[in-house]
Amino acid sequence: MKQAVFCIFLFVGTFSSLAESITRIACVGDSITYGAAIRDRAKNCYPKVLGDLLGGKYSVCNYGVNGATLLRKGDKPYWKLKAFEEATKFAPNIVIIKLGTNDTKPQNWGKAGDEYEEDLRAMIAHFQKLSSKPSIYLCLPAPVYQTRWGINEKTVTESVIPIIRKVAKDTNLPIVDLYRALSGKPEMFPDKIHPNAAGAKVMAETIHYVLKKKH
Repeated sequence: MKQAVFCIFLFVGTFSSLAESITRIACVGDSITYGAAIRDRAKNCYPKVLGDLLGGKYSVCNYGVNGATLLRKGDKPYWKLKAFEEATKFAPNIVIIKLGTNDTKPQNWGKAGDEYEEDLRAMIAHFQKLSSKPSIYLCLPAPVYQTRWGINEKTVTESVIPIIRKVAKDTNLPIVDLYRALSGKPEMFPDKIHPNAAGAKVMAETIHYVLKKKH
């Protein structure tokens, strides 16, 4: 499966002054972060649009991987992917975590769904231990407009979202409510799972709004 790791750099002045002033953002996620099914993905995926909105003082990297799960016992654990290693080495100042959609597949949730909370807490702890001391944002998954590939709305709304909310409250981390932002917009989901460029723009704008309130 493909993965994307690309960054937005706007070079101004010397490299040293740039390094000191740039805020590094790691977008950790699955195919929705990667931009699967988006026409001209490199230009229209949410991390690229977010970088455009934030401007030259930010470097936004897309570490989304198609099919990735938060669950360490899932069929494609993010933990074991190169993107996870690269997101860690990036030494981000901000980490945006959007994982959970693929976890709803029966072979994942049925096998290890009761470990989702533990694994989410572990991923948060992993990034919090970095020397860059990043701020961490937890995204609620996008709506599922039709059950496909085992991905289903029931597990998203009844299990994944309540767990993310609980962990966010316990750890005092901000939530980005992508579920609400993308609800009632089935036209933005051509395959009923992945948002198109218009949906990715909504994601970027929603995340941008939350970030700007905090930074």
